[in-house]
Amino acid sequence: MSRYYINLHNKGRTDAGAVIGYDKPLRTFFLQGFFEEDSEVDEPEIWIGTCLEEFPTLESIVEEARSSGYEIGGLKHADVIAMLAEAGHKHEPTIWERNGLIF
Repeated sequence: MSRYYINLHNKGRTDAGAVIGYDKPLRTFFLQGFFEEDSEVDEPEIWIGTCLEEFPTLESIVEEARSSGYEIGGLKHADVIAMLAEAGHKHEPTIWERNGLIF
């Protein structure tokens, strides 16, 4: 699983510690951001890309974030290339999938 720190913008706010990446076992890109500092629960405000093959392309997750009012900034060109290379490899089904435990 790759993780790259980005700036995530929403409604005049910026989360400089947001994360985007690629999850090999789930074969999806993911995005997490806006953790509440005062909250007792470490749940992000946005966390997408948690299901099998939910966002197979980087473009698809960026579009989903935008449709929810989020803009991604600070993503380095080298990080984009690394994520695309990771996503471009053929990944065999996991043991969980082969046994019907992940849908």
